[in-house]
Amino acid sequence: MTKTFGAQSTTDEVLEGVDLSGRRVLVTGVSAGLGVETARALAARGAHVVGAARDLDKARRATETVRAQAANGGSLEFVELDLASLASVRACADALVAAGEPFDLVIANAGVMATPFGKTTDGFETQFGTNHLGHFVLINRIAPLFRPGGRLVNLSSAGHRRANVDLDDPGFERTEYQPFTAYGRSKTANVLFAVEFDRRHRDRAIRATAVHPGVITTELSRHLSPQALQALRDQIASSRPQDAPAFAWKSIPQGAATSVWAGVKAAADDVGGRYCEDCHVAELVGVDDIMAGGVRAYALDPEHAKALWAKSEEMVGERF
Repeated sequence: MTKTFGAQSTTDEVLEGVDLSGRRVLVTGVSAGLGVETARALAARGAHVVGAARDLDKARRATETVRAQAANGGSLEFVELDLASLASVRACADALVAAGEPFDLVIANAGVMATPFGKTTDGFETQFGTNHLGHFVLINRIAPLFRPGGRLVNLSSAGHRRANVDLDDPGFERTEYQPFTAYGRSKTANVLFAVEFDRRHRDRAIRATAVHPGVITTELSRHLSPQALQALRDQIASSRPQDAPAFAWKSIPQGAATSVWAGVKAAADDVGGRYCEDCHVAELVGVDDIMAGGVRAYALDPEHAKALWAKSEEMVGERF
């Protein structure tokens, strides 16, 4: 009988009894939070994890538990990656391609949230440039390294329900900048990228999906003041329907569970081109409560995904 997982499931519960010996996985953002836990859970089951991080010294310090708990041949190595610099992204991808070692799973975990208005090295709005365009270039450049049967897991967020992508004004040149609107746009882009990547590569038995890890206290919230963080908590609490269960923050092992579930445990045809949360495929929703669960239709629109792909190629000056 297949075990059912949910919002409270942890990485260890999802991967119980799973042997990942011989599997090779790339995880971005292994210097803190979900990235560290994801790498730990995979290496503990025998996977060889390639951890990407901007600050390698910080990543090495943060992943002591990963190396300590690696088992059955599991291991961890590092590659330098600054998603806010396309030069860094391309150098990282070129090094991986030159090494020629294939991947069974790529988890695009790294990201930023609700940053003050700023621009990446290449002049893109910080959140769209880092969360979407950096991963867009990296993953497309290493696409030949995916083994048949491989998977891509993009970390999105319930925040995608705050905003659709704006292909006419991705840099907020004509729109008033709002940190969470920009975050929502970037997280919608993460879903749409998975939708189109899945369409382009499923004939090679390579599937892509997007996941919402849940609401967790990690370094992702470092740009929020204590007052802003409390206001967010209050907004979540006040937006819950009266008959809804009390909102619960997730632990980091619970937050990383959906990533490993979608990448390792779930059936490929179930999650390919979809958006997942709480270790299941999410349903379409139209409600305004961003914490109610589910995915907005615009994030799964295949034509919208194609348009974002074309716009992203135009922005980065590279066709895939």
